[in-house]
Amino acid sequence: MATKSLGGRVALVTGATRGIGKGIAIELGAAGATVYITGRTMISSDGQSGSLEETAEIIRNRGGQCIPICVDHENVNETESLFHRIATEQDGRLDILVNNAFKAGTCVIDNMGKSFWEVEPTLYDEINNVSVRNYYYCTVYAARLMVPRKQGLIVTISSLAGLTYFCNVPFGIGKAGCDRLAADTAVELKPHNIASISLWPGLVATETVNSLRLHNELGKMIESLGKTETPEYVGRIIVHLAQNSSLMQYTGKIVTTADYGIAHGIVDTD
Repeated sequence: MATKSLGGRVALVTGATRGIGKGIAIELGAAGATVYITGRTMISSDGQSGSLEETAEIIRNRGGQCIPICVDHENVNETESLFHRIATEQDGRLDILVNNAFKAGTCVIDNMGKSFWEVEPTLYDEINNVSVRNYYYCTVYAARLMVPRKQGLIVTISSLAGLTYFCNVPFGIGKAGCDRLAADTAVELKPHNIASISLWPGLVATETVNSLRLHNELGKMIESLGKTETPEYVGRIIVHLAQNSSLMQYTGKIVTTADYGIAHGIVDTD
């Protein structure tokens, strides 16, 4: 049986019905953490894959503990209530926050190739409300639980789009904001022994990415990017970070899954 290296710790992964968030939650659960997961679909219907209960069932079947909670992260009240619930149920404890929820995947793809002045400015809100805006709220509420305990890890999922143009302007602004969120909150959290990191996965073989392989232009672009990572690999990186005795050397920085994995001998599955 695998060592439960995160036994006793409490984690929250936002946006864990599918994709990267699901993989992260599964690995945190396998490592022994009590994992809270959020999303908008508790039980899948109409044959659509991806639900909180599906993720929770996988974690439980592997001996882990998972608490799924329906949350619309565009709703500030629901987000705040989530943290109140965790505080109540876990005696004020939260050790790990993973900011991952993102609802605009289809929106980003549908607006590829369009100049920013050709689309309504509300596209910015569609893409970033459940992204950097909500990540800020979650980080505030998480810090209020972590600071009194003088420990914690906040991981914000970002990407290379924070550094170079990809897809469209609002998407890039949001990802750059994610990187800045991690960097600036790290300054104020460091005296309290709390790490805040921006994590850049590579191209991850999520359900969305795999479906886009059938798209002529997008499929070619995906193939040109080479080997993909599994969502679980991203989770294993976070599990390692959470127990790394040198964690604070990464705070405020952008960490790529590929570089961290190579440095620490973490391998992906095929």
